[in-house]
Amino acid sequence: MDLSIVLVSPARAENVGAAARAMKTMGFTDLRIVASDAHCDPAARWVAHGSGDILDNLTTYATLADALHDASFTVATTARGRSKFHYYATPAELVPLLAEKSQWLPKVALVFGREDSGLTNEELALADVLTGVPMVADYPSLNLGQAVMVYCYQLASLMQIPVKPLVEVDENQLTALRARTDRLLASLNVADDQKMVDWLQQRLGLLAQRDTAMLHRLLHDIEKKLAE
Repeated sequence: MDLSIVLVSPARAENVGAAARAMKTMGFTDLRIVASDAHCDPAARWVAHGSGDILDNLTTYATLADALHDASFTVATTARGRSKFHYYATPAELVPLLAEKSQWLPKVALVFGREDSGLTNEELALADVLTGVPMVADYPSLNLGQAVMVYCYQLASLMQIPVKPLVEVDENQLTALRARTDRLLASLNVADDQKMVDWLQQRLGLLAQRDTAMLHRLLHDIEKKLAE
């Protein structure tokens, strides 16, 4: 699986170093940093300890959208209750989900937000699926480096899946389905039902390739009927 780790505006160099170390330990190599130069601080390399190659080869971007320019599927991490989005996959639930996605979507991005405030609603809206770590603590929060380690450990098994030729499908199929759904809701004059729109958009990312293709067929038939 080709997976990129994206850190949005990390403030502490130590957290970037810890993230790099977690990635190296579990076999991930592509680190992307958005709107931050914390990785330039020597503390990042001290904490990375043996993972300097991850820091040497990271790429930086001005915005999250820029960092996701080549991602065909995006997973964003968030704490429950911090946003208007309410549908989450646990790290364990991501494993079969991404295993299926890797058969038809070539590039996956896993996004982590700011240490103090996470990701904005606008940034979360760029994701296909949201994920959160179930916790018992009264204050449900993980250090950024810890969070990266949790996910890298959980998803490391995906790196052992033999690389197979991707299924012959359009990798933009999911993006096209989202756009097609938006157009249909607008034509039905229900696009202002934000609760329904949010629910639908957040659920589309959970669909397998065959389900996505079938929904395209259904929407095609509906569009055809509405045009009569």
